Amino acid sequence: MKLARSYCHRGGEVPLLGDTIPTRVGAIATRFAQREAVVSVHQRRRLTYAALAHEVDRLARGLLGLGFRRGERVGVWSTDNIEWLQLQLATARIGVVLVNINPANRVRELSHALQRAEVQALFAIPAFRSSDYVAMLLELLPELRTAAPDSLAGQSLPLLRRVVVVDPAQPEATARPHAGFTLWQEVLAAAHSVGSDALEEASDGLDRDDPINIQYTSGTTGFPKAVVLTHHNLLNNAWFAAQAMNLGETDRLAVPVPFYHCFGMVLANLACLSVGACLVIPAEHFDPLATLQAVQAERCSAIHGVPTMFIAQLEHPKFRDFDLSTLRTGIMAGAPCPPALMRRVMGEMHVPEILIGYGETEASPLTHLTARTDSLERRTETVGSNLPHQEVKVVHLKTGATLPVSAVGEVCFRGYHVMRGYYADAEATRKAIDAQGWLHSGDLGTMDADGYVRITGRLKEMIDRGGEKIFPAEIEEFLFGHPAIAQVAVFGVPDPLYGEEVMAWIQLKAGEKATAEEIRAYCSGRIAHYKIPRYVRFVTEFPMTVTGKLQKYRMRELAAAARQGSAPG
Repeated sequence: MKLARSYCHRGGEVPLLGDTIPTRVGAIATRFAQREAVVSVHQRRRLTYAALAHEVDRLARGLLGLGFRRGERVGVWSTDNIEWLQLQLATARIGVVLVNINPANRVRELSHALQRAEVQALFAIPAFRSSDYVAMLLELLPELRTAAPDSLAGQSLPLLRRVVVVDPAQPEATARPHAGFTLWQEVLAAAHSVGSDALEEASDGLDRDDPINIQYTSGTTGFPKAVVLTHHNLLNNAWFAAQAMNLGETDRLAVPVPFYHCFGMVLANLACLSVGACLVIPAEHFDPLATLQAVQAERCSAIHGVPTMFIAQLEHPKFRDFDLSTLRTGIMAGAPCPPALMRRVMGEMHVPEILIGYGETEASPLTHLTARTDSLERRTETVGSNLPHQEVKVVHLKTGATLPVSAVGEVCFRGYHVMRGYYADAEATRKAIDAQGWLHSGDLGTMDADGYVRITGRLKEMIDRGGEKIFPAEIEEFLFGHPAIAQVAVFGVPDPLYGEEVMAWIQLKAGEKATAEEIRAYCSGRIAHYKIPRYVRFVTEFPMTVTGKLQKYRMRELAAAARQGSAPG
């Protein structure tokens, strides 16, 4: 039946899963005990489902032994590794809420993440590349130098009672960075005080609607908001994504996307573990060569990524040296996916069934996905239709009325996948989810008569840089701290590689001088690298409305018309 209005509900021949995450993963681990569950290439480790289940249970008992219980919040600040996956499953096993923290965060951003979600324990790696996590933690929590590991009592973070350090290269390390740090091995040793009966009792008491995860997304306050997600949200979203890919126990998925994103944690980790597939981690952080090597060596049948990741692989000078013929499927999402790139991935990378995904963290995250049976036009020019058991509509921006097919409006979602809300922020939750339960995406789009959606733009000012969601107000607030800056406006401008890049228009205080290089140097090491403005333009005035509001759309137009006015880094 053809749609007259832009509303589509997909039921589904298969009902929603009513399990908790540990119930589902436990059943899969029993069924496929001797199959490989995870291969971490950079760690040179591989675990079967039986071995992974054993390690997860030991870590879960360790958390119980340290006193962590259902509903408490444990953060993870790390790149991709087996320990991240184990922590994801161990917290779910006992109902502890895992709080994902971007490994690119600096001290200011880390402090906000820990405070906003009222984190009570933090698991962190010691360092990665130029990021010294131990040093940043000491800056934030000087108490770590002298306090006992189980009694931090930090002034800035009074709820944080433990900081655990784990080195993915040496998880059995026994050298404590400073007195206040707890070692990974000490968490595992705490398992000795907790029997299997206590662990099963903790799992048996869980409910599918329990909050199990907090992920950060940019919000109108200028700082990221804490999205609360449940077993039911995440498990079903992962499982239906796996069904759409026809993912099963013989598949091996290469995962170059970060675990701290929903893309990695849900559409990769949980999608594999919900059906018995193998998760292949090529590197700690995306590396195009390492990904190509992993696909060939591990004979991967699936691969995920944001568009820039696929471009980096296709354009790598050694791309033609690899046999990628085992690839079949995967998901490209996180940013607009150009049709030309889709065709290259399908042809040159031998991924004929690659799917385009669309959604947002508040929706667990997947709302739309193309199908393997869709026409090439639909697979390259739309984001597909909504997943089973989800509703979607396109509404008028002012009245909220459902629009006719093909009319442009705001895309809204309703169903099992909609978040519980923003942690401790009822007002922001009410703004995002209306009285009828519809989650407003802030994205503009159209729906055709068959329910397929095209995204045409964004209502929000959020910048989408290669899959990294950036909210300008956060950068603006930071730049206002520069002693020479009187006014600043940050917005996104088109970029052929990342989709969008960050641009800052800056008005200096009278008599002050600065260069674009000095502004970026001021940002370096203090905010995440991807938030640092790529383009900086110094101005004496801003386009404004009669009421004094900055007209960022006009700034974008002027920036496009006068590219010489921006300074690339």
